[in-house]
Amino acid sequence: MPLISSIHHLTVAHQPAAFVPLRRRRLLAGTVGTLAALAGCATPASVAPVRRRFVSAGVEISYLQAGEGETVVLAHGFSSSAQQQWVDTGVFHKLAARYRVFALDGRGHGHSGKPHDASQYGPQAAQDAIRLLDHIGQAQGHIVGYSLGAILSGYQLTQSPERFSTCVLAGATPRFRWTAEDQRKLDIEAADLEQGSKKSQILRLWPKDRPQPTDAQIREMSAKDLAGQDHRALAASRRGGARALITPAQVAAIRVPTLGIVGTADPYLAEFRAMKAMNPAIELVTIDGASHATAPGRPELAAAVLEFLGRHRG
Repeated sequence: MPLISSIHHLTVAHQPAAFVPLRRRRLLAGTVGTLAALAGCATPASVAPVRRRFVSAGVEISYLQAGEGETVVLAHGFSSSAQQQWVDTGVFHKLAARYRVFALDGRGHGHSGKPHDASQYGPQAAQDAIRLLDHIGQAQGHIVGYSLGAILSGYQLTQSPERFSTCVLAGATPRFRWTAEDQRKLDIEAADLEQGSKKSQILRLWPKDRPQPTDAQIREMSAKDLAGQDHRALAASRRGGARALITPAQVAAIRVPTLGIVGTADPYLAEFRAMKAMNPAIELVTIDGASHATAPGRPELAAAVLEFLGRHRG
């Protein structure tokens, strides 16, 4: 498989094991393991995610946990979930084979609490990863965010850098040059969400080299992404995110080992380049041809994260 371009169950019948002769058990186990491996679906029990919960400043936060080793916290993107962003893409299992992984359902998303007050998002949501570390008794962790998860992780990196072993910002940078026009677009996106539409966001993140989607396609994508979700909570999350702002000087002052990952067809690429110009110590990996929507499922993303974490083991 080419390297990333970089700016640097056959199931045995439900019979108790005690009633299956030892030799037959070994034979069955070997056959199942071999067939599962050939099918590419072998999942060691140690990396099968378990869902747990804790309370973060009054909001119940759900997360998936698996694996052993150094702690890695995963924060997903807007209107996604731990299952969709990390498990369904295979990233969770790849990481959990080597690390103790915790994938949050961000507040307003998935199985977590869904307040409708914008003040419960932004900086409050950014602290959920840190409060998870407190909950599990860890002073530090490797924190990996995608899109909104990256925006929040990057913000918190400047507030409590001592809690980060490393930081991976994928699909988005922290908001270090927020403008009145950015705020206007965010307000429109929040209003769209209250009506059950992601039109403005879809158009903002649409690859520049592809024809614009039709209204019918936008309706279809919105319906798929927002099915079963709390629209008011998502709108509050959008509005609250405008409170998680940092400055270029704070970007330049980052000393925690940090990696940026972005697709070359993602409009956020310009922000990543600007971030790296402000702080050349931040590493940047690009995924050729990947858009904001497709990058999470590309094998290059998990490979880049694993390579980076491997160089920064405690």
